[in-house]
Amino acid sequence: MALACGIVGLPNVGKSTLFNALSGAALAAAANYPFCTIEPNRAVVPVPDPRLEQLSQIVPTEKITPTTLTVVDIAGLVRGAHAGQGLGNQFLSHIREVQAIIHVLRCFEDPDIVHVEGHPDPLRDKEIVELELQLKDLETLQRVIPRLEREVRIAVNPEAARRLQALLKAEAHLSRAQNLRTLPLEEAERSYLEELHLLTLKPVLYVANVDEKSLPEGNALSQAVQKAAEKEEASSLVLCAAVEAQIATLPPEERADFLSLYGLREPALPQLIREAYRLLGLITFFTAGPKEIRAWTIHAGTLAPEAAGQIHSDMERGFIRAEVIAFKDYIQYGGEEGAKDAGKLRLEGREYEVQDGDVIYFRFAV
Repeated sequence: MALACGIVGLPNVGKSTLFNALSGAALAAAANYPFCTIEPNRAVVPVPDPRLEQLSQIVPTEKITPTTLTVVDIAGLVRGAHAGQGLGNQFLSHIREVQAIIHVLRCFEDPDIVHVEGHPDPLRDKEIVELELQLKDLETLQRVIPRLEREVRIAVNPEAARRLQALLKAEAHLSRAQNLRTLPLEEAERSYLEELHLLTLKPVLYVANVDEKSLPEGNALSQAVQKAAEKEEASSLVLCAAVEAQIATLPPEERADFLSLYGLREPALPQLIREAYRLLGLITFFTAGPKEIRAWTIHAGTLAPEAAGQIHSDMERGFIRAEVIAFKDYIQYGGEEGAKDAGKLRLEGREYEVQDGDVIYFRFAV
């Protein structure tokens, strides 16, 4: 499942440092000047899930495979990016390709790190980036709307008329400097807008990047970010990208002591990955056997045959039934046999909606 989150923000706010931490290696250039990232870097990161370890304690296995998430490091945006400033059109096109946005905001002072606007102000920086995305979305809509208006004038076309009304509604919202994700939409309207890959329709996670001294609670700047996120019913997370990058390079046995130096119980990166996963509307189901215990990514609401198709297309095509055990039952009763004896193994058909944590064995024939 090719799903990706894009890391965006102004130059020098910590995007590439955060990307390096996520990827566990210095794959992105983290330099003290704008546009050091010319092409978007991509990393496929495992989604932390303690349930895999719990399953492995019950089922002896040769291999444990977590599900993954693709993260794209997109070069810093600046004022005028929608019109091509600072290679803006190229970078905005990279944002268009991702399904969710991780918006990094600088919440620390450091005279040695240049800020393109002179000094850190995360709410101003947030507004700059969002305005550029809004203007790009307006540009997209204003290319499509005239064509639809002609279609509606020339012939009776109810579908085109409905599509036009949805786009006009979105245009009006953007003209008020509002992101499309805050616009109440019916399912059909959202479908029309999603076809255009509009930037401000994508779900967002705001990351307040603080300095080491501000851990673990954050500071006044990060608190302002959290309040702004709450106002628009978005998620936010406080972290220090530099510390997270250091943690990522440490051996596992040294991490606990390092975290304690900053009053942290766990790194922020697992929280960020899980929240990005949630933003994309994803859930996990498991397969468990002696060869492999594996986590699989699907959208919430996926039916059993389509979930089987994530493993192999033949399994979807020849789907017969799914043998399902809820994760808590699998653990409580010590695996498949115990859950079966307790009456917790269910036989589900084509209309079954897979739930997060289901442990499934698919029956199929081709």
